[in-house]
Amino acid sequence: MNNPGPRKKQRVGSSSRLSSYAADADLQKPPSETDPSGDPRASLLRSVPYGFNDPLTTDVVLHLLHLVDPLLPSTSLPDPLDPHLSALASPAEDPLPFSSSSSSSSGASSAADKVKVFLHSSVLHRSKYFSALLSDRWKGSETRAEADDRHFRMTLQVSSSRSMESYLTVLQLFYSDDFSTTIVSAGVALSLLPVALELLFDDCIKACLRFLEAVPWTEEEEKAVLNLLPLLPKEDSQELAARLVPTRVDSSEDMLHGLILAAVHSLPNIATVKAFVAKLLRDHSSRDSVGRVLQSAFMTSLRSVKESLEEYSSPNVRGDHEEIEALQRLNLHTAVVNARHLLWLVERMIELRVADSAVKEWSEQQAFSADLQRAFRDDAWKNIAPGLPALILRCTCRMANAVAAGSILVDRQVRMKLVKDWLPVLLVCREHVSPIPSSQKSLYQELEEKFLQIISTLPMSESQELLQQCLSFSTRNVDECPHLVSAFNTWFRRARRGSLDQLHGN
Repeated sequence: MNNPGPRKKQRVGSSSRLSSYAADADLQKPPSETDPSGDPRASLLRSVPYGFNDPLTTDVVLHLLHLVDPLLPSTSLPDPLDPHLSALASPAEDPLPFSSSSSSSSGASSAADKVKVFLHSSVLHRSKYFSALLSDRWKGSETRAEADDRHFRMTLQVSSSRSMESYLTVLQLFYSDDFSTTIVSAGVALSLLPVALELLFDDCIKACLRFLEAVPWTEEEEKAVLNLLPLLPKEDSQELAARLVPTRVDSSEDMLHGLILAAVHSLPNIATVKAFVAKLLRDHSSRDSVGRVLQSAFMTSLRSVKESLEEYSSPNVRGDHEEIEALQRLNLHTAVVNARHLLWLVERMIELRVADSAVKEWSEQQAFSADLQRAFRDDAWKNIAPGLPALILRCTCRMANAVAAGSILVDRQVRMKLVKDWLPVLLVCREHVSPIPSSQKSLYQELEEKFLQIISTLPMSESQELLQQCLSFSTRNVDECPHLVSAFNTWFRRARRGSLDQLHGN
């Protein structure tokens, strides 16, 4: 009896044929027509002389039993080291020739699909599973049809979640050392890998894993890989796991932080990049993570603006006038750049309703506010950084608007300090930015209205003090400042009500 070993030159299946059926995990569907006879497996079962499915030289007859009736339970391949394994032997079948048949009764639908394959023990030893079955330990009387029979028979139940074609293809691969012509897509690899794992066919497992590590996947293929990871040895699955599972708990936040840095720093088409990153932040599943990352970036940008303004207002350098002026220009330019970053971050935080901490931090900037007032009283900034006041006021206006609208709920003390610290900056800008650009008139008026609305939420003693500072909002024409008139009318209406004891009738 001639039992051939693996041959490199034998082509095991064509890539076009395998790619058409390759994925029993619902990734692809088997072809409807592969052979003129109408049997899609006929080409897979084609006999190769001295090779796969050759009935003349075979010494192993394998019966593949595929349960196709959904009401019937599927049975997975048993452990080859199971002492009851010999019960799988089936001596009743005639070993010649090969057949592919389905049992039926009275025209009823098939209950099981059965395929007979002729194999060779010399190549099956590439599988640890078959090697165990074919060892002397399992060659008892129950595993032989007759004493003079030269065939070893086995029955293998195919999992209902997998295709018969996947099993046949893996069995073909026992006769080849070249897996590249068969494993041509992620779908093929995913259909063969579970079978190779079941049969403990290491060469096929490694070939499938190597292919999967190197190619992109669809979302469905990725789910299939995730389902297979627990079945793989840890050392074999490290590359796949590194692609699918983060090595650090906070890796998602690291990525978000990197995206934000890319968005706010100099990149080509920066507006496009900012819009894309803003969408990623909106779509992220964890609002808490987004909030933490944005708050961190906010604090970094705020610190840069504060340090630049502090150095501009109180330069701690010695040198000639030109050197000091050049340094101040640099400080103001740095402040403008980071103020732009700050405004974008504030807008994203308010949009995503994660600006509570930012508003609280903004309300505690008395020293920063003082530096801004000193800078804006000096006319030098007008030629160096004319856009700085508008950027700072827009940040303040976005926060004040969110507080006044109730989209950000903060304590009374925070509301009071927000107005108390930033109202003087607005007043200095109104006084020293002359004439006021038409584009900023609406900004000033909007911020005035929001400050007055926030003042109306404070106790009367605090609102009295702050309203008196708002008299600069008035104009020659009283009709042009209805928001200021309304705020004072509201305060006086409340003042006429008397004490709290009077309201309670005491």
